[in-house]
Amino acid sequence: MNASRWFLREPSAEAAARLFCLPYSGCGASMYRKWPRFVGDTEIVPVQLPGRENRFREPSYTTYEELADDLVEVLRPYLDRPFGLFGHCGSALPGYETAVRLKERGYPAPARLFVSSQVAPHKGPHGRFLRMTDEELAEEVRTLIVELGGTPRPDLVELSLEILRADVETNKRYHPAEPVRLDCPVTALGWDEDVEVDHRLMDTWAECGDTTFRVLHGPHYRFMEAPDDLLDAFVADMAG
Repeated sequence: MNASRWFLREPSAEAAARLFCLPYSGCGASMYRKWPRFVGDTEIVPVQLPGRENRFREPSYTTYEELADDLVEVLRPYLDRPFGLFGHCGSALPGYETAVRLKERGYPAPARLFVSSQVAPHKGPHGRFLRMTDEELAEEVRTLIVELGGTPRPDLVELSLEILRADVETNKRYHPAEPVRLDCPVTALGWDEDVEVDHRLMDTWAECGDTTFRVLHGPHYRFMEAPDDLLDAFVADMAG
């Protein structure tokens, strides 16, 4: 498996630790372009998934389980130092599933799994996106493109809608009956102005492992700006 396709840049050999970041639903790894390369001595490593951006011609995964099966093998050579996993909303779930697969295969465990704006896996699927029509999702795509600093051209909206619809359908399929309790600690990040996932719905992540709960300021999309309180949480909890 060609690991280079999975990263916008090769992870640095100089990093003391790595945080692998999965893209938000409907997006590719470039959504992390506003984030710094390093947070403290931890390198931010955006993960590029099939079916988007430079991997658009590749088929998207249809289940998080299939994605995790392949992702752990891609990441394995880079797990030679402390590392974490981060996902927001829909991408928090394949982040969790990847941590599960690492445990099942006896691979190194993350120093921390960061899940943002998402209910625990056995309490989903959750969110209004799951009930939206293509027209409603297209409006969300326009908002997302603007949040990312782009212009919502019709061709870009159409392309992003296709990716988002595939991600939504994958989310719908994911509903483990019982959570696997992880060996690694979890940080559950809620947002006090988030109308998509009320941070109070995230308490059942405690059933997935030793969990630290943090409520950060802002709405659903604020994480894209790499706000200081989010970066501070990474530094504190990766070291913790």
